[in-house]
Amino acid sequence: MDIPIIQRIVQAASDKKALDIVALDVHVLTPHVDCFVICHGNSEPHVQSIAQEVRKAATEQGLRIKGVEGTTTARWVLLDFGDVVVHVFHREERE
Repeated sequence: MDIPIIQRIVQAASDKKALDIVALDVHVLTPHVDCFVICHGNSEPHVQSIAQEVRKAATEQGLRIKGVEGTTTARWVLLDFGDVVVHVFHREERE
């Protein structure tokens, strides 16, 4: 797990005022993913903004996006960077 990249992703989410940001080391649970970053926003535009900033920051760090889901409704956006998967929830979905 590349700690500086995880820190940059967390910082990007924080820069957009994401709430309850958690980075979970899951490499012992799955051989395909090292870390989940989970956070939430209070509205669909907030979730979109967080997801866009995280994607921008991750690609600037050299991560390549492998998949994106949920951007249409912005209730739960998943950004798959391979070793790192970011979940940006709408507050109601996360609860």
